[in-house]
Amino acid sequence: MSEDGDRDRLRPRCRVLHVITRLDRGGSAENTLLTMAHLDPDQYEVTLAVGPSQGRMSPTLDLARDRGVRIVHIPHLIRAVHPWYDLRALGLLWRLSRGFDLVHTHTSKAGIVGRLAARLARAPHVIHTPHAHVFYGYYSAVVTRMFLVLERIAARWCDRIVALTEADLEDHVRFNVAPGAQFIVIHSGVDLRALGRLTAIKGQSDLIRAVAQFDRPVWLLFVGDGEEQEALHELAEDVGISERTVFAGWRSDTGDLLRTMDLFAFPSLNEGLGKALVEAMYLRRPIVATRVGAVPQLMEDKVHGLLVPARPPSALTQALQMLCDEPKLALGLAEAAHERSKAFGVDSMIEMIETMYQDLLSRSTPELALS
Repeated sequence: MSEDGDRDRLRPRCRVLHVITRLDRGGSAENTLLTMAHLDPDQYEVTLAVGPSQGRMSPTLDLARDRGVRIVHIPHLIRAVHPWYDLRALGLLWRLSRGFDLVHTHTSKAGIVGRLAARLARAPHVIHTPHAHVFYGYYSAVVTRMFLVLERIAARWCDRIVALTEADLEDHVRFNVAPGAQFIVIHSGVDLRALGRLTAIKGQSDLIRAVAQFDRPVWLLFVGDGEEQEALHELAEDVGISERTVFAGWRSDTGDLLRTMDLFAFPSLNEGLGKALVEAMYLRRPIVATRVGAVPQLMEDKVHGLLVPARPPSALTQALQMLCDEPKLALGLAEAAHERSKAFGVDSMIEMIETMYQDLLSRSTPELALS
């Protein structure tokens, strides 16, 4: 082995701590696990601190464990606001953060508690990935305002904030969370095992209403599960399409199911990257999507698919019927979408994350405020 190779082998690995509230089958958990699983094991020793999760875990958890990621459970790190639990989680994360070279937090709640813990523990470098935001579409005005204030404070406790898209960055700057220079855009890497989530913000109820307005009988397939599943069952019954609506539940063969679909609808009301959308693009499915969040940056209207307003549902109906009526148009859009999707692979994401890590680690310890 060369002298340079000997030095690389003997150089201590960077100790990285990731923090997230839970490892359900949403995009934020998948992004975090993919990041940890694919970081160079010769350069990084990776630990994940995670709160209690609900339901089935992301299948990428096993891959991360196989790649040597150590899992530390923080029982009080829950998604909901709970002052006593939050203080307990802060204490546990403060003790855990000591000795790490870099702490990387994910999502709003873990980001606030984790960034404060890291700064109190004097972690040399702190990074936060919001995985979109909760500035509109999720909570009441009062709760949203509280999150905004906390995000502005917590932004002072980290070196970098990772936006998944340019639209995500623009929203954070527009809401005065932090100056633009503090952000870096790193698109979330996509693999074909990512799963769907049935939740109100994903707009599935609008899709049911849209399909009910079709001028022909069509079948509707939902892949994934979540807190809205029972309500969606009831809505399908109410609008008279329950016999043509299939709820497949959680599936590990999402790619195979996507291939059986003639059209793919993405009716979200607010969206970060939209990993399911990228998967459908890669698999050449003709797509109708709502013009929200980063979706217009992922796909151009009438080039990679059809974009419609988030509401009313009739806009979804018209666009879906257009693709049904014009198969040549649908085929051309699907092929263009496939080519576009290639820019969102895991390798590109990991390369950018490792470059960001090395850039920070090469610098002296920052002096950031705690208030």
